[in-house]
Amino acid sequence: MHHRTVAELMSRDVVRARRDTPFKEIVRLLAEHGVTAVPVVDDLDRPLGVVSEADLLRKAADRSDPSDRTPIPRLEAWERAKAEGTRAEELMSAPAVCARPDWNVVEAARLMEVHHVKRLPVVDDTDTLRGIVSRGDLLRVFLRRDDAIRDEITGDVLRRTMGLTSSEVTAEVREGQVTLGGCVEYKSLIPVIERLCRSVDGVVSVAEHLTYRTDDTRPSPAGT
Repeated sequence: MHHRTVAELMSRDVVRARRDTPFKEIVRLLAEHGVTAVPVVDDLDRPLGVVSEADLLRKAADRSDPSDRTPIPRLEAWERAKAEGTRAEELMSAPAVCARPDWNVVEAARLMEVHHVKRLPVVDDTDTLRGIVSRGDLLRVFLRRDDAIRDEITGDVLRRTMGLTSSEVTAEVREGQVTLGGCVEYKSLIPVIERLCRSVDGVVSVAEHLTYRTDDTRPSPAGT
């Protein structure tokens, strides 16, 4: 099975900021390039952190409301420090949470989820910036055609990996939703098949309607 890697999905033309890039210049970069965040890099092009729209908006949030109509809670001390920042190194969220080019979609998505970030700078073995991958980039695997998903499941998963023929197990794919039917020799094979199908790029869900000839999941009777 071929899983699309971060290198295949990432944007390589990355808009960067330097440590001393001023606040207004960062705002201009976001607006001109139509992005919502930029990595901040050092002199060797290694990511130090990321400045996002949320980081920049803290400055506006820290200002008093002249009309006194918006009861907004006061910022925490660390938020106030960012709100008072004027350069990228003072405004950025750090350290940068980075991905590697050879990671698959699952690895990148899990890292985003754990760190609650929307994009990951992508670095090579020397920690040099090579690209950036966003949630939207990862979601592109779900644009994969149903026939391509079906061909991979029937060819790579069922036939080559599991040694099953089309007369034993069938796979139908509609809008990324996979339906498996047929009969296998052992019951223990069913969760394995389902797990492998779920790992195919572009699969949204798997519904299995498989039967089996032998239940090999029950413990053998004592003495047999």
